[in-house]
Amino acid sequence: MLAVLSNSWALLLGMLLLMLGNGLHGTLLGVRGDIEQFSTFEMSIVMSAYFAGFLVASRFVPDLIRRVGHVRVFAALGSFISAVLIIFPLLAHPIIWVFGRLIIGFCFCGVYIIAESWLNNDASNDNRGKALSLYMIIQMAGIVAGQGLLVIADPGGYVLFMVVSILVSISFAPILLSITPTPAFERTNPMSLRQLYLSSPLGCVGMFLLGGVFSSQFGMAAVLGSEAELRLAQISLFVATFYIGAMMLQYPIGWFSDRMDRRILIALVSLLGTVAALWGIFGWSSFPILLCSAFLIGGMSNPLYSLLIAHTNDFLDFEDMVSASSGLLFINGLGAISGPLVVGWMMDRFGPAGFFFVIGGLLGGLTIYAFYRMTQRASVAVGNTGTYAAVRPGASPVALKIAQDYAVDIAVDEAET
Repeated sequence: MLAVLSNSWALLLGMLLLMLGNGLHGTLLGVRGDIEQFSTFEMSIVMSAYFAGFLVASRFVPDLIRRVGHVRVFAALGSFISAVLIIFPLLAHPIIWVFGRLIIGFCFCGVYIIAESWLNNDASNDNRGKALSLYMIIQMAGIVAGQGLLVIADPGGYVLFMVVSILVSISFAPILLSITPTPAFERTNPMSLRQLYLSSPLGCVGMFLLGGVFSSQFGMAAVLGSEAELRLAQISLFVATFYIGAMMLQYPIGWFSDRMDRRILIALVSLLGTVAALWGIFGWSSFPILLCSAFLIGGMSNPLYSLLIAHTNDFLDFEDMVSASSGLLFINGLGAISGPLVVGWMMDRFGPAGFFFVIGGLLGGLTIYAFYRMTQRASVAVGNTGTYAAVRPGASPVALKIAQDYAVDIAVDEAET
């Protein structure tokens, strides 16, 4: 781990600053939207636009990098992010915000792709898994710490938007001043969605449902806090609790993943997330219950992303694992776009409880489908399953490829042994 840190400290520092800005920006928009009297459904469209931009970028940014180069694209995307962040308070209108979030989603995905390609280039086969784990911890820590910045100024003014813009602008300095040339992107023939579904129905269905769960947390948690009339500090803590749960429970669940039938674990983890959502439905007016619900939902849903990838890999040949990444990412992205829209519609009708209705319904559906799949196909012997590699939901195609490469490396080593 120390070797990874010494080789990539500038990149990791830049990503920490970037995630501070991204974590604060999402929560700030949710609070500011309430101040501007946007409806819940209008805010759901705004939040959904981020994931639409993210999904589009995952398809087009690699080709853009091949034509223009890493550094130029990286600098251009950073400039767009900083500019759009200033536009939000200047032009507080839902349509402007939708286009702004679309652009920011596109740019952040592109930035992740480039940063993660540099990370992958600095890592070796021996430390790729540690590099990915440290990178994910840095991302989560940045998002959590970003929530604390919400209380340093009035969200109804300009200061917090300027803080986010400054953080994003500064984050590029250590990265651009320390980069080394990276190899060109390798073109990977993607696996068809039909072939991917036939290989792992649970992986595909689970990825779609989980996309809705994650985007609801990331996009609508602050909107829920405003609807529930929480204080600013309470909203900050509530949003942060999702990611604190994710950081604390990711590795214990990963430990179990390599030691038991993954379909059983997927079902149990989804069931616990469903129960946590039920707490939120009936106890959202109690702040301690709200925090407990957020901790368990975040702690269960985030590891599910890596768990579903590992489960899918159990039914793929080594050479198909990387090509399956784009299909899994696309399916997850479709679910992510729809998540905030459904939550916004439900919150308009049922108030804050609608947020937990949707998350509980998605995780409950995953629980039922996981139990159903157990009756349709024999389980893979625990000794023959692949390695669990922790990946954050909302990861770029490169992060997912790094995780797949790591899983392939471990599987090949075990096969040779």
